[in-house]
Order: sequence, then structure tokens, then C-alpha cells
Amino acid sequence: MLSRLIRTYLSRYRGFMVGVVGLQFVATAAMLYLPTLNADIIDNGVAQGDTDYILRIGGWMLVITIAQVICTIAAQYCGAHAALGAGRDIRRDLLHRVNRFSAREVGTFGAPSLITRTTNDVQQVQLLIVMSNAILVMAPIMCVGGIIMGVHVAADLSWLLAIAVPVLGVTVAILISRMIPGFRVMQSRIDAVNRILREQITGIRVVRAFVRERHESDRFSVANDQLSDATFRVGRIMALSLPLVMLITNLTIVGIIWFGGHAVVDGTVEIGALTAMMSYVMQIMMSVMMASFLAMMAPRAAVCAERIWEVLDTETSVVSPADPVGFADDPATVEFAHAEFRYPGADAPVLRDITFRVEPGTTTAIVGSTGSGKTTLAGLIPRLIDATDGAVLVGGTDVRELDPELLRSVIGFVPQRPYLFSGTVASNVRYGRPDATDEEIWEALRTAQADDFVSRMPQGLDAPIAQGGTTVSGGQRQRLAIARAVIRRPSVYLFDDSFSALDLATDARLRAALRPVTRDAAVVVVAQRVSTIVDADQIVVLDRGRVVGLGRHDELVSTCATYAEIVESQMSIGPTS
Repeated sequence: MLSRLIRTYLSRYRGFMVGVVGLQFVATAAMLYLPTLNADIIDNGVAQGDTDYILRIGGWMLVITIAQVICTIAAQYCGAHAALGAGRDIRRDLLHRVNRFSAREVGTFGAPSLITRTTNDVQQVQLLIVMSNAILVMAPIMCVGGIIMGVHVAADLSWLLAIAVPVLGVTVAILISRMIPGFRVMQSRIDAVNRILREQITGIRVVRAFVRERHESDRFSVANDQLSDATFRVGRIMALSLPLVMLITNLTIVGIIWFGGHAVVDGTVEIGALTAMMSYVMQIMMSVMMASFLAMMAPRAAVCAERIWEVLDTETSVVSPADPVGFADDPATVEFAHAEFRYPGADAPVLRDITFRVEPGTTTAIVGSTGSGKTTLAGLIPRLIDATDGAVLVGGTDVRELDPELLRSVIGFVPQRPYLFSGTVASNVRYGRPDATDEEIWEALRTAQADDFVSRMPQGLDAPIAQGGTTVSGGQRQRLAIARAVIRRPSVYLFDDSFSALDLATDARLRAALRPVTRDAAVVVVAQRVSTIVDADQIVVLDRGRVVGLGRHDELVSTCATYAEIVESQMSIGPTS
């Protein structure tokens, strides 16, 4: 997965990668040539007392060093540009893919995991690419080149390299094999910490209201300690790498000095060659150490790449049609034709055999007990999820044959949990229609009964709104969300329990203000409160995913036992004692 991810995204930066390879090759070749020149100075300059020769060769060494520095800087620039560009592209593609997910896929992964995959996981892959650009070309050239040059200058000592390099390679391989499972556990525990922290920050009011700070603190401490334990286990293995590499390197240098010293005394090896051999050993060991450092990063990046590809390879269950068609009828017409919805692997469907029709200019209310499938049914209309059997039609056309953008452009949706984005009142209302004027925003706010509290804000339409709308009350948040839907002037209004936080007087004023605005539109209202829906043109009563009643309020009170129970639980029926 890791190599596939890197190939896919670095292929867009071939020019920079070619530059990295070329520049790193030149820089490494220069580095390998320097010890040979140094040995030449020692054997032919210092030993002979030839100052001119020392200055001439020393000058060439200075030029080569400057060229090496310039090439290394240029290679790092090209590599960083490619790595950062690849990271940006991965994050962009992840966001685009998640934006196309239906509620089913988002629920499968979970918001905390998706956030971790888009941030931390991408960062790990990006860091590996940066290090690879610096090391992947240099390390093998330096290792192979160092071995060749070392054998060339002191063939009698090359047997030491034949022992040291394999030993070092086996040691690094063992360390890496121990780290891969640890990194996999570590990433899953990062998900857990993110999930708990997100829950606690989002639900801080509930935590404080029920005096659960100690419980939540303990819960976070457990997850945090588990992450720390996993990190320590991996860290201990990584901590062994540098001492082991340095131990093997130093033992090799000791061997070169010991056996090389005897060779110098015997006259089979010159002092300069011995010095060059030591330099090449250091370069070889340094290249192996760099490669081992890169190899230690690779397991974690590989785990992250698997998690990233898991998202990128997941297809949404809400698929755009290959040949989308238009509306066959007035888009303010909604029809359910024996619609059914079943979650993957579920024993029974959430909705079954749902059949009813919403005509333009009418209001249809959907009621039922908790868990009866009301919100799921509402999600079928804008294709937040797709029916697994039967059909849902808008404008006389199956929603699965419509372009999702066209379908959603005619729907004004207010979800069960209205969400406001960080910004201002105006920016949140304009989310429904970006080109709306200030006057149109005020008109939508008046319809939603939100103009009174917005006008009292010191900055009016420019009043700041925090993420999630935490700076306003629940009722104010619902009214701003309704204004956001109203300003679109859609053909279908979909209110999913959107009046629950309003008092009865505000609810009544809001419904009265909506009537002229929604005169020609289809209105679907999911509600718990009977007072909100008594005037609906038809009421759909759900019980365990089935339609058990369909009609007006007066009819259903006498013909539908489920609806009568709902009414009786909320309103006084008959004389009171």
C-alpha cells in the first residue's frame, strides 16, 4: 500500500524527482571521491613535503565540497517540494472522497478516525517521502560506492566490510520486524484518544452538568496511558538502533586500525590508504544507519498508508448515475414507492414497504416513536442514503437517476441536529445561497423568527458564530438553520425535527410565516410534537419501520392506535378530573 500510494502521488512530480536523483547522485559521488583525494595528499604531498601538490589537490577538494553542498541543497529543495505537494494532494483527495460518502460510510469509519487519517496519517507518509528523497538515493550509492572504493584503496582489509555490512543489515531487519505490529497498535490508539477528546470537548456542558469531570478525566487517562505504552514499546526498540549501529561501526573501525596498523608496518598498506579506508567505513556505516532510520519510519508510514487507501478505495453507496436525467414532473413532488432500507449485515430492515406521495403546495408530517425510522426516511429524499429496495422519486424521477447536485439544489434541508459553521450569521445563512443580498438574508431571518435576536447582536449579520453554533442557544441555532434553508427558495422543504427547541408561541409564529413562503413547495416535516403537525395535509405514522397510518389529524386519532397513543401522551383528551 505504501509503495502504491507513493508511486501514485509522486508520479505527478516526476521533474522534481528526476532532479532529486540527479543532484543526489552528483553530491554522493563527490563525497565518495574526497577520501581518495585526502589519501593522495597524505601519501604524495605530506609524506613528500610537496606544498604545491597539497595546495593544488586541497583546492580541488574545496571545489568538490562546494559543488557537493550546492547539489545537496538543490536536491533537498526538489525533494521537499515533491513531498509537500504529494501530502497536499493526498489530503485533498481524502477530503473529496469523504465529501462523497453517504452517512453509512461516515458512520463506518467514524469522524475521529477520518480526522486522524487526513492529518496524522498523511503527515507520517509525507515525512517518509521527505526522508526518502534525502536518503533513498544517497544511502545505496554511498554504501555500494564506499565498498568499491574501500576495496580499491585497501583490498587487504576488505574482509572486514564483508563481515560488518551483513551483520548490520540483519540487526536492522530484526528491529524493523519488531516495530511493525507496534506502529499498527499505536495508530489505532491515536484514533481512540482523538475520539474521546472530541467527545469531551463537544459534550463539555453535559460533563459539567452531571459532574462527570473525574470520570471523563479517568477515561481519557486510560486511553492516553495505552497510547503512551504503545509508543514506549516502539520507542524502546528504536532507541536500540543507534547504539547497535554505532557499536558495530566502532568495532569495525577498531578492526581496521588493528589489522591496518600491522599492514602499514609490513608495508602492504600506505597510511593514506588506511585513512581513506576508515573514511569509507564511516560512510558505509552512515549510509546503513540512514537506511535503517528510514526503514524504521517505513513501518509506521506503511500502516498509515493502509488506513489512507482504505478511505480512498471505499466507494460511496450513493453513486452518481452514468447518464443522469432531469425531472419528469414538478420537482415539488416527492413519492415513496415501496421503499425499503436495510443496513449492511442487519437482520431486519429499518424501513420496509414505505409508500406515500407528497404533492406540491402540501405539508406531510412524519411521526412515530423513537427508533421508528423517521430520520432514516428523511435521509432517503436528498440521497444521504439510498433505498435498498423500492424507489424514492422527486419530480417524478427516481432519485438514483438524478445528478445528486441537481437533486439537492431543489431541497432545503434542516437536519435533526442543526450545525452552524464558524464564521458570522451572514456567512451561515448564505451557505444556503452564496449570492444572497443582506436584504434577502433579513427576509429569511424574519421568516425563521430569527431577526429579533440577530438584530440585538451588536454586529448584526456580522456577529461571530463559533464552530457548531455554540455561541447561540439551541432554539436560535435551529432558527438560523431554518433561515439557511428558506433562503434557497427550494421546491422541497425537509424539516427533520427542526422545531423541537422552540417554545409553542415561536413555533406557531414560525409555521404561520412559512405558509406563504412554501405555498408552491412540498414540505416534509419530521416531528415529535403533535401541535406542530395538527394542520398538516397528511400525516405518515411510522412504527418499527412500517407505515401504520396515513391521513389527516382528525382521521388518524380515531383510526390509528399508534397515533392516538402519541396524541394522548402529549395532549389532554376528554374531561379532566
